[in-house]
Amino acid sequence: MKHIIYSLVVITLLMSCGAKKNTVETAATADESTITLTDVQLKNAGIVTGKIGQQQVSSILKVNGKIDVPPQNMISISVPLGGYLKTTKLLPGQHVSKGEVIAVMEDQQYIQLQQDYLTATAKIGYLENEYQRQRELNASKASSDKVFQLAEADYRTQKVLITALGEKLQLAGINPNKISENSITRSINIYSPINGFVSKVNVNIGKYVSPTEVLFELINPTDIHLALKIFEKDVDKLFIGQKLVAYTNNQPEKKHECEVLLIGKDLSADRSTDVHCHFEDYDKTLIPGTYMNAEIKVTNAKAYVLPSDAVVRFENKQYVFIQIADKQFQMVEVQTGETNEGVIEVKNGDALATKNIVQKGAYTLLMSLKNKSEE
Repeated sequence: MKHIIYSLVVITLLMSCGAKKNTVETAATADESTITLTDVQLKNAGIVTGKIGQQQVSSILKVNGKIDVPPQNMISISVPLGGYLKTTKLLPGQHVSKGEVIAVMEDQQYIQLQQDYLTATAKIGYLENEYQRQRELNASKASSDKVFQLAEADYRTQKVLITALGEKLQLAGINPNKISENSITRSINIYSPINGFVSKVNVNIGKYVSPTEVLFELINPTDIHLALKIFEKDVDKLFIGQKLVAYTNNQPEKKHECEVLLIGKDLSADRSTDVHCHFEDYDKTLIPGTYMNAEIKVTNAKAYVLPSDAVVRFENKQYVFIQIADKQFQMVEVQTGETNEGVIEVKNGDALATKNIVQKGAYTLLMSLKNKSEE
């Protein structure tokens, strides 16, 4: 009987010790995340509490792309009638002005074309007089209708020939009004149609160029675009007129303001599309083909947010303090998202929707709690 009583006493003592130990550990755990302030400490800490709010949070979408030139700003220079390249001084990268002579072509067909035009214009006077004479004779029945109609046909045919030859001369770059029997030339000038620079030179002096060949390629850089590669998941975040900034890898500190001009309507094999952006200010240092990075400010759906001062960082985690009593506060871990304009997104904010959260003085509470735990 004594042995039974002794065993019961030992078991009771062990259970009591275990319960006491658990109570101490629970109290210690709660004590590590909870702090109670005195009236003086509360006043000095400047604690301000409030409810968590909701608002739209903006984030930065980082993408990349390259400088592109729209088709209307890329000019291919060719010679409609062909010919031999006599002279040119163009080099890739060289600047050209609108109306500047960029090449001189020569060929015997230019001589033949001018000869045909001058011959046709010389003959038109005789045919016109003959037409007028036959019309008068036909009116008085001194000439047959057939002769009059033949004279009229010859005259009108010659006029058509002169008009066609004149258009060919203009196509070749020769002004038909400035040629005469004393000014026939075997060469023509090629003029730059834009202000820009040379991107390609495909010929050399002395080479014969057919009408289908491209001699030079010119670019007008004043309307260059930024073509960005945007993946499918981010396309719906963009809209026409949206602002963004772009910069090169060589000069990341130099920001170029842009605006979304066109959003592609189809996706490539890698599930992306091109978004074309217009540079607000032309910078001549930006060269087509240059790769650029861009940052686009996009607006996300509504999210729970707190002032940035309400969230403190401790041991690589983010925390807030909630008020659990008049002068008592508890540190609670939170998952944060985007930070924008003084507020920070709290991803698990729904769990804090009914809590009073310290919005000012959180860092002071963290320091007090840390110092307390070290004592």
